[in-house]
Amino acid sequence: MGTARPRNARDSRERWSRDSAARLTVAAWIAGITITALIIWSPYLVFGYRNPSLHLVLDSVDACVALLVAYLVYGRYQRSGSWQDLLLFNGLVLLAAAGLGLTWVTSLVGGLDAGTLDIWLPLVIRLVGALLIVAAALSDPRLTRRLTPRRLHALAPLALIAVVSLALWAGGDRLPVAFDQSFVPSSAQQAILTGHPVLLVAQGLAALSFLVASIAFATQPAQRGDELLRWLGPACALGGFARINYVLFPSLYTDWLYTGDLLRTGCYLMLLVGATREIRQYWTAQAGAAVLDDRRRLARELHDGVIQELAFIRSEAHSIPPHVASGIRIINATDRALDEARAALQALGRTGDEPLSFTLRRAATELAERYCIDLEVDLDDSIRVDPDQQHALMRITREAMSNAVRHGDAKRVLVRLGETHDIRHLAIEDNGSGFDVDLAVAGTAGYGLVGMRDRARGLPGAFSVAAGTTSGSVVRVEW
Repeated sequence: MGTARPRNARDSRERWSRDSAARLTVAAWIAGITITALIIWSPYLVFGYRNPSLHLVLDSVDACVALLVAYLVYGRYQRSGSWQDLLLFNGLVLLAAAGLGLTWVTSLVGGLDAGTLDIWLPLVIRLVGALLIVAAALSDPRLTRRLTPRRLHALAPLALIAVVSLALWAGGDRLPVAFDQSFVPSSAQQAILTGHPVLLVAQGLAALSFLVASIAFATQPAQRGDELLRWLGPACALGGFARINYVLFPSLYTDWLYTGDLLRTGCYLMLLVGATREIRQYWTAQAGAAVLDDRRRLARELHDGVIQELAFIRSEAHSIPPHVASGIRIINATDRALDEARAALQALGRTGDEPLSFTLRRAATELAERYCIDLEVDLDDSIRVDPDQQHALMRITREAMSNAVRHGDAKRVLVRLGETHDIRHLAIEDNGSGFDVDLAVAGTAGYGLVGMRDRARGLPGAFSVAAGTTSGSVVRVEW
């Protein structure tokens, strides 16, 4: 007999998983606030470096990550039709387009002053992308759209970019200079706050959008178990503080690397981690589905083959004359084989989300009907266990009931499942003739008891048997 353990490690992992999105988002907020405060108030911190090539590399990497995550989200939208996935996809595509190709496209347009279309066009596209992301965060993920072909929705970001580009290009002569690069200091010792007021307001609005989205996304993974959403919260937090830093230091439009660029790259690294975990979760689910299909196929073969043959053998064994002892042994052996086959069938056919109480009730009812005994159950439906634990507890219940009928000639069995002071317990009581526990364990008849004890210890948990030589027995498992 072992020692009962109140909870396994899986419960702690589940609680940590529910809180991880909030923890990550809070950590991202603390990092953003700390970095922004240091560069504003620390007179000794050198926070900027002139490096045109690295600036271009970071812009390209960030845009490629945004495109990768957008492609992943579009696949989710193809399966779910969710408004949230559609808005998130469009927002990510716009952010990627603003950093990957718009500056190059605007450089091909001649006759326009520097600091006009080459800044206003990416700025507007980034702002719309940020607004779409906060709209995705605030939207109900259960809302779906099925009115038009979903593949057409992939063209929406391109259409928006085309419309905004034509509108700004048409007014190119009247566009004010958004940012004059001549104001960029030769050193990074002091912050600058320069640029057209609309530029600063747009960056501030984008920052607010990202920060609101980070809070909204942080509350959703606990409800949905979504790996990608788990990392969108901290990613949006870093993206929001990056825009705040861009208000102070507009390094997007220079060859300088400032903290805003590093925070923005951190945002996209968070998105990359979320995309990686989402892909791993998808392929794990695919592998699980394949295993489940194979289990169902084996269950059908077992039901249509082995169980039918055993049932036939059992029916034929009843034709053996009662005075022939081998007939009774054949029937008993066939009953045990049928019990094992049906237990294997239930193990193969379970989906993993079936409550423990349902599994125990079904197994106990089946045995009670077979042996024509009275059954009473008292099962707590709120108790949840791992699939392996559920199978072990079901096998213990079947073995205890079978022993009570075959060896104790029991006519009534009570199965109880409950929880007391964080300790879960399963008890199988019968009104049979009882037995000597020590003698049963010492002999070959103790194989069933040893097997139940080993299954209980594997939960991990404790196993005990209370029985008298003239009264019933109680098999108890605690974990």
